[in-house]
Amino acid sequence: MHSPVFFHQGCPVCGRMLRIGVQLLGSRVYCQHCGGGFRASDASLADENAGERPSRTVVDELLERAELVLQRQGAGGEAE
Repeated sequence: MHSPVFFHQGCPVCGRMLRIGVQLLGSRVYCQHCGGGFRASDASLADENAGERPSRTVVDELLERAELVLQRQGAGGEAE
C-alpha cells in the first residue's frame, strides 16, 4: 500500500508554503489560505516539457523513491 506523498510549493499570490500531493503535479490547484490559483509544479522536475502534466511514469517513479526512503527509515536507516 502506498502512503500519500507530498511536495512543498509556495503560493505565488500570498507566499504561504503549501503541501501538495504528487498526484496533482501539473494540475491547477488553489491556495487554502488566500484562494489564489496556480499550477502545481516541483522545481526538481523542471525540464523542456515545463507546463505539461508529468507522465504517469514520473509520478510512479516519485512514489517508488518515497516508498524506498520510508522503508529505510522504518528499518533504522537514514533518509537521503
